[in-house]
Amino acid sequence: MRRLLLVICVLSMGSLARAQTAPSLGAAATFAVLGGTNVTCTAPGVITGDVGVSPGSAVPFTNTGCTIAGGTPPATNTAAALAHTAFLNAYGALVLTPCTQTIATAAFTDNVPAVLGPFPLGNIPPGVYCFPAAVTFTRTTLTLDGSTNPNGIWIFKVGAALTGTEFQVVTANGAQACNVFWAVGAAGTLTTSTLPPVFQGNILAGGPAGSVTITGGNLIGRVLANVAVTLTGTNVHGTCALVSQGGAGCKNDDDDRDHEGDDDHGEGKRHHKDHHDKDDKDHRDDDRDH
Repeated sequence: MRRLLLVICVLSMGSLARAQTAPSLGAAATFAVLGGTNVTCTAPGVITGDVGVSPGSAVPFTNTGCTIAGGTPPATNTAAALAHTAFLNAYGALVLTPCTQTIATAAFTDNVPAVLGPFPLGNIPPGVYCFPAAVTFTRTTLTLDGSTNPNGIWIFKVGAALTGTEFQVVTANGAQACNVFWAVGAAGTLTTSTLPPVFQGNILAGGPAGSVTITGGNLIGRVLANVAVTLTGTNVHGTCALVSQGGAGCKNDDDDRDHEGDDDHGEGKRHHKDHHDKDDKDHRDDDRDH
């Protein structure tokens, strides 16, 4: 578990050198839902993680029967203001990330077309996938495949609106939802009448018209919008936000990582360190006995 938290911390700080680099979410990392003007949540629905609004409106948060779990109460406060700035910075960094694949297709229906760029929809490796304009997914499933690099980063850049109906984004072979980023230039709208679909990843709608509306379904990740967030009967599992909240100190873990080395060698070095610490304790006990 410690190793998993370390990987996520490193990724959220943008320090992973392999494949693409995740943007630093900074103060926004602990938020599961963040709106610029307001957040509306209508039951049945659950948000797990911090919820915030900044700079806010006359009624920044409207909660009609939703459950807010594992996070701070929604508020227009200093934390939300800092998060909003950090989120826009992360969105700007995503927009500037060079594309590895440009997708000209503007609509996918029932997994047709069957490829995203050169890759089958069921086998999408890490990379930066760019949609120059708006894109619509209807009854479509994207499978993000971590077999080549489970710690890889998936970035989807959408030049205008993202629209999905019964649209699933799922992970396989070790790929992690926290490493998936959707930079949406306009509004993001996800609609479904059943549970699942599951949408895995962080939605950053940072454009001037960047609102996010989700009806039904489950989202594992974050919903960050420059304007409004509207959730109706939606479960937002802020797993990534909770990891950032949970005191898994990235600084301390990075320090350990420096001593442990890379990959499997780290386990051996940590074992050696533990053994050395035990020897030191034994010597101190001997000195006290004498």
